[in-house]
Amino acid sequence: MTVIRVRGTRAATWFAMSNSLHPGVFLTAKACKNKRSERRKRGDKGKKTGYGAFMDLITTTAELASVCARFAKHPVITVDTEFLRETTYYPLLCVIQMASPDEAIAIDALAEGIDLNSFFTLMSNEGVLKVFHAARQDIEIIWHQAGIIPHPVFDTQVAAMVLGYGDSIAYDALVERVTGHRPDKTHRFTDWSRRPLTAEQLEYAVADVTHLRDVFAALDVDLRKRGRSDWVSEEMEILTSPKTYDFHPERAWERLKTRVRKPKDLAVLMEVAAWREQEAQSRNIPRSRVLKDDAVGDIATHAPASPERLATLRSLPKGFEKSQWGADIVAAVQRGLARDPGTLPKIEKPRNNSNGAATVELLKVLLRMTSERHAVASKIIATVDDLERIAADDKADVGALHGWRRELFGEAALALKHGRLALAIEKGRVVRVERT
Repeated sequence: MTVIRVRGTRAATWFAMSNSLHPGVFLTAKACKNKRSERRKRGDKGKKTGYGAFMDLITTTAELASVCARFAKHPVITVDTEFLRETTYYPLLCVIQMASPDEAIAIDALAEGIDLNSFFTLMSNEGVLKVFHAARQDIEIIWHQAGIIPHPVFDTQVAAMVLGYGDSIAYDALVERVTGHRPDKTHRFTDWSRRPLTAEQLEYAVADVTHLRDVFAALDVDLRKRGRSDWVSEEMEILTSPKTYDFHPERAWERLKTRVRKPKDLAVLMEVAAWREQEAQSRNIPRSRVLKDDAVGDIATHAPASPERLATLRSLPKGFEKSQWGADIVAAVQRGLARDPGTLPKIEKPRNNSNGAATVELLKVLLRMTSERHAVASKIIATVDDLERIAADDKADVGALHGWRRELFGEAALALKHGRLALAIEKGRVVRVERT
């Protein structure tokens, strides 16, 4: 009997399998056939399309409800989605995959008449831990479609970063490193909206959640062994915060990398970014199809308050100023120029520190040392933007100065900045030197 327990209050069995069925291995074909017979005897009716011995494609509301009821009995399940969003603002959910220790299934989210409410209810079930890899886009889809955020969740990509597997490791690379299995990449860029789905597509899709069972089990054990489960829990609270998925047009400017120096520029940036977001949402097209980021920044800097001035911007195509969008942008610029500067967010002004760049470079060295010493991906500890803000302000509101990151890196970063800590080369290696 193999038993792996889930951390926290949900100390329940993830895998409890006999010697004939170890973690990550499907039921035998005969066992799967027997399970189908059992479900039919219980009255699980509805159209079901078989795609091999190990899974079925769920296409009806009734069968989905039955499947979700079974999955709700497990303390941990793995989840993934297949979607398209290259030509739309909102992602088009095409296929949902889930696995428990007993079974793995795929749900045709585009099946005619299917109601996904039972799936959404499962996602909000507090008694079931939902395991994803790189969960943000999956969560965004569920938030958009149902207005809920799955909880509790576990993101194996985040856990892998905490355990030193590298920055934002891809799913297939993580599976290979943890299990030794090399996942098939054949259908990575397939069109998941086309029907009918092939057996090969479904096998590829379901493999994502079956391998994820093994990955979760291994990472969870390692996290508890190294005392880092709480680190991941902190990250999951951020990942499942509604603020993370707040796409209100008024806040669209915050996601832009454009840096402005004057209140006027900020006001125009806010108005133009809000207009672009509203336009993209209403037409369900990508933001870049409306206006590219560099064009938004260009407009904020030059504030063209007339079609003639808009025509002078090289970031916009010729004749753009004569279009309806051109008129809308001019109106947005005018709204921005009319805003009261006193109502605008405060612009962080760079400090006149001639050694600022050098300080950031030293902090980068310290970050790399910390990452290597503790086997934690540097990206999850601090970003370059974090380092620049720490160099400018001891009280900067950045992740590196909060929680486990402050203990691991933040305190040392401030000590280095103020001369209480030095870096030196000893026997060919960079080392930390405490100074009194």
